[in-house]
Amino acid sequence: MSKIRGRPDFLLLFVTILLVGFGLIMIFSASSPIATMKHDSPWHYVMKQGVFALIGLFLMLIFMRIPYTWWKKVTPMLLLFSIISLVLVLLVGININGAKRWFVLGGYHLQPAEFTKLSVIMYMAALVSRKGEHIRDFRRGLLPILTVVGLVMLLVLKQPDFGTVLILCCIALTILIVGGVDLRHLFLLSLFFIPVFIFLAVSQSYRLQRIAAFLNPMNNPLGSDYQLIQSLIALGNGGLTGTGLGKSIQKLFYLPEAHTDFIFAVIGEEFGFVGTSLLLIVFFLFVWRGYKAAVLCDDPFGLLLGVGIVMMIFIQIVLNIGGVTGTLPITGLPLPFISYGGSSLILCLAGTGILLSISRDSSYRRRKDDEERG
Repeated sequence: MSKIRGRPDFLLLFVTILLVGFGLIMIFSASSPIATMKHDSPWHYVMKQGVFALIGLFLMLIFMRIPYTWWKKVTPMLLLFSIISLVLVLLVGININGAKRWFVLGGYHLQPAEFTKLSVIMYMAALVSRKGEHIRDFRRGLLPILTVVGLVMLLVLKQPDFGTVLILCCIALTILIVGGVDLRHLFLLSLFFIPVFIFLAVSQSYRLQRIAAFLNPMNNPLGSDYQLIQSLIALGNGGLTGTGLGKSIQKLFYLPEAHTDFIFAVIGEEFGFVGTSLLLIVFFLFVWRGYKAAVLCDDPFGLLLGVGIVMMIFIQIVLNIGGVTGTLPITGLPLPFISYGGSSLILCLAGTGILLSISRDSSYRRRKDDEERG
C-alpha cells in the first residue's frame, strides 16, 4: 500500500492555506496594540506565529508525501514519547497562571499536550483497527485502550488542562464508535464517567466561575464575567458587515486574550456577521473534505485515523466559538489555524498533512475503480 499514490485533495489543501493566511492577518490586527505596548513592535506576535506557520506548512507537505500507513509502525514510540513529555512538563515546565503546560525552547513556548492529541489518535486508530471484532469484547478489546488513554488524560488533567481532556474524550468516543465498539459498554461506562466529569468541572473555582458566567454573564461584569461580556460587545459592535479590518475597539485592552482564545470576537467586530459566516463556511469545507477523505479510505486504520483528526479539529472549533459567543462555557481552547499559539498551529497542520496523505490513497482507489468500471 505504501507505493499507492494518488493526487491529494487540493480543495482541502487550499482551504488550509487560506485559513493559515487569514489567521496571520487577524493575529496582526488583534495583537498589534498589546504587542506595541509590551514589545515596542506591532509585528511581535505575528512574526512569531509566522515562524510556526512555516514549520507547520513544511511538516504538512512532508506528511502529505509519507504514506499514512507508516504512522502505524511508529505509534508505540510516539505515544511513549508523549507520555514522557507530559510527565516532564509537570516536573520542569514553566508555570503560567497556575498551570504547568509549557516548555520554553529558544524563547518559544511548546505545549506537549497539543501533540499528545495526535499520538492518542494514532494509537487508538492502530489498536482498534488491529483488534477488529475483538473491540466488542470489554476485557480484551476496550479495557486496554481505556487504560492507556485514561493515563494520558490523568497526566493532562494534572497540569491542569480540562479543555484538552474534553477533546481527548470526544476523540476517543468517536474512534471507538466508528471502530464498532459495543455501545452497551459505552453506556455503562458513561454512568460512571459523567458524574466524574461534572465533579471535575465544579471542583476548581475558576471552572465553576466559567460555568456561572455561561449561565448568567451579567452576574459579575467586572470579575469572572468580564471577558465574555467584552466578547459579546465586540460581536454586537460588528453588526452585519463589521467595522473594518484593523478597526476593532475591543482589542484596545478591553478584551483580554484578543489574539489567542478570543480572536473570533475580533473577527466578528471587524468583519461582522457576514465575515464570521464566511469563516464558518470555510471551516465547514475543511471538515467536509477531511471527513470525505477518511470515509472513502477502505483501510480501517486510515478511516479511524482520518476521522480522529477531523474530530480533533472540529470539536475545538465548536468549543472555541461556543465559548466566545456565550453558547458554551469558556474552555480556554484556541481557534484552530487562527488563534495565536504555535503548538496548536503545528498540530493542526501536521494533522492536515496526514489527512492529505489519506486523501491521496482514496483518490488512487477511486481512479482505479473508475478504470475497472470503464
